[in-house]
Amino acid sequence: MTVNGEDDAVGKRGIVWAPCEEEPTVECGTLTVPIDWSKPNGLTVDLALARRRATDPSARIGSLLINPGGPGNSGVLDMLHSSGFSKDVQRRFDIVGYDPRGVLVSGFVNCSASVYNEMPSPVMTSQADYDKWVAFNKKLHADCRKRTGSLYDHLDSANVARDMDAIRAALGDDKLTSYGVSYGTLAQQMYAELFPNRVRAMVLDGNMDHSLNVKAFQVTEAAAAQDTFDEFVAWCERDTDCVLHGRDVRALWKGLLQKADRGELYWPGDPDRPVSAHNLLWLGVALNEPNWRQEAKVLLALDGGPVPDDMPDPPGNGPVENEFAEFPTAILCEDFNLSLRNFNEYADVMRSSNAVAPDMRYNPKPMGDMPICQGKRVNNPQHRLRYTGSAPLLVGTSMHDPDTPYEWSANVARQLGAKATLLTYEGWGHGIYRMTQCTTAAMDNYLISLTVPAQGARCPAKSARARS
Repeated sequence: MTVNGEDDAVGKRGIVWAPCEEEPTVECGTLTVPIDWSKPNGLTVDLALARRRATDPSARIGSLLINPGGPGNSGVLDMLHSSGFSKDVQRRFDIVGYDPRGVLVSGFVNCSASVYNEMPSPVMTSQADYDKWVAFNKKLHADCRKRTGSLYDHLDSANVARDMDAIRAALGDDKLTSYGVSYGTLAQQMYAELFPNRVRAMVLDGNMDHSLNVKAFQVTEAAAAQDTFDEFVAWCERDTDCVLHGRDVRALWKGLLQKADRGELYWPGDPDRPVSAHNLLWLGVALNEPNWRQEAKVLLALDGGPVPDDMPDPPGNGPVENEFAEFPTAILCEDFNLSLRNFNEYADVMRSSNAVAPDMRYNPKPMGDMPICQGKRVNNPQHRLRYTGSAPLLVGTSMHDPDTPYEWSANVARQLGAKATLLTYEGWGHGIYRMTQCTTAAMDNYLISLTVPAQGARCPAKSARARS
């Protein structure tokens, strides 16, 4: 982490590019921005960036700024491996990835592993459990702030949006062209609100819905998890490539959950690794095409069948074995008010989630994040989008997204009104760019030519068999 002194004013220096040590064909650099944008002459943090130059300088349009989401994913690492964009986009744009504040090189959130590993069970069953979480969070947040510094108080997506505008200016672009996926869409939404007249083009792929209260947030996530499971079961019933074809998959899954509830489920090949019901639900969320074949083999192995050669690591989170723990969930806690008054309110949220997810119970990631956010200051609480710019925005989503439900992107498009076009991929997966030729062409045409698809545009699903 690089945090600079009080005398470093914003704008004092721009981006100094040099070949990246890990990949010399990519340029790496940093941009200094204020930790607190209300104090432009105060403490600063260096944002890490990486850039792949346009392959045809004569056809160059400008820069394309990307955010890979998370929270906690690194745009710099994405650039070092591959931009992931089509040759047409690579030809026309300098593609720039960045680590948002609080992520990896840009001042990552740093906590003591010894404190982090004291985390209570992610599932509460009583007021005593709720009280235990409140006491733990006071200790955790104090420790993380001590190790991270004042940046810990300014991690929200509105601050990231201001960083994006500083990056845009430093790159020399009059207006922003950007692509964000998953959690990265929230910073884009905040940019559209804060800087509406500086948007050239913005692809929001697999959207966060920042208008949802805590209960709606969890219930819609639970419904998406159940939809993912339902789609897997339907595939297994119709496709003989599923090793569970012909079996009652719902009954098998229910039996595994009950075994996990009793503390009797262990990861195949690792008799010392018990699998809790909460962690087993992580596997359920992963039951998403194109992973169906492997996941069916994993379920069979958990039920006593053969262990596949490509058996993955156990699902869910375990203790941190290093001295320090990264804690990107702190970013979520500053963007979404997930506060609960007491255990009774928690139980109400859980019951409502169970009601829409009879097989999956709830979505383990957001439900596991919610207790951690108790007591964390919320800088950018939920609200409906307010975009007053004239540039059209492209909102993309799949019908069966296990992470950011279809309903979220549809609601974002409704909030944006006539200024947004919703592009629907009629299949499965999280993030639809490069999913099919149809989705890629629609997004490429928009980024390059500012041509939006027709309202209600849809791209047909590519079958699991075709993608395997």
